[in-house]
Amino acid sequence: PKPAGRKGELAYSAVDKWAYQKRIPVFYDMNKFLESGIESNLAILASFSLIISQRVIDFFKKGILNIHPSLLPKFRGASPVQAAIALGKKETGVSIIKLDSLLDHGPIVCQFKEEIDENDTTETLRRRLFERSSQVLVELLPAYLEGKINLKEQDHKKATFCYEIKKDYAFIDPAILQATFKGQAFKGGNFRIQFMKDKEIKASPRNINNFIRAMNPWPCAWTEVKLQENGETKRLKIISSHLSDKNLVLDEVQLEGKNPVTWEQFKVGYPQNSLIS
Repeated sequence: PKPAGRKGELAYSAVDKWAYQKRIPVFYDMNKFLESGIESNLAILASFSLIISQRVIDFFKKGILNIHPSLLPKFRGASPVQAAIALGKKETGVSIIKLDSLLDHGPIVCQFKEEIDENDTTETLRRRLFERSSQVLVELLPAYLEGKINLKEQDHKKATFCYEIKKDYAFIDPAILQATFKGQAFKGGNFRIQFMKDKEIKASPRNINNFIRAMNPWPCAWTEVKLQENGETKRLKIISSHLSDKNLVLDEVQLEGKNPVTWEQFKVGYPQNSLIS
């Protein structure tokens, strides 16, 4: 469980709840698990952001299978779904690999492709990838355990990396938004994707719309807006958007300290704001 909300109360994951219902032991300390005396031939890993030590890998006779939502060696790291959407990819996929001590480096057990819909967000695409992964995993496990699957080494020279996303990485300069509202690319420079090394894209309406989708639901794209009624500058979350005649159109926004509203409602409530003036 992890602390969540303003009160820091412990929030249990779906895996925690399922295991408790099935009376399956749950460990939050790997050393305690290794010392528990429980025997296991195989482990399944998904959405785990830490490097697993060789001691833990060696504990399982058949190794650890890691479900990674990209077509490795592309997009190794913590944000592969966000990277694929932000870069405007038409497809991505899932790689099930046998874990080794390096980041998303192990040999490939299985891969499958998945199309990226133009309306996909990180939330919708990620859910679809893992739902399909669970089905594929159940089908391949018997053959894997019997040693009937030939593992394929990754082409490490083609590896690309994406990193943990911080809230500041989701910022969009107001000047970029003002240009894209008019169907224009921002002429003051490219847009930098900070969770990928040395990655910049043209600050066009389509690319900014892709970035907004990639940042949904977390950390959520945001900008700064000056409210001319009182002169305050506040953070404005951009929850969703779309393209219309090549123009970027915001759908839902949330002003700092307020509830989410439609973009039209926001403009009515704050007609003299710096984004539209």
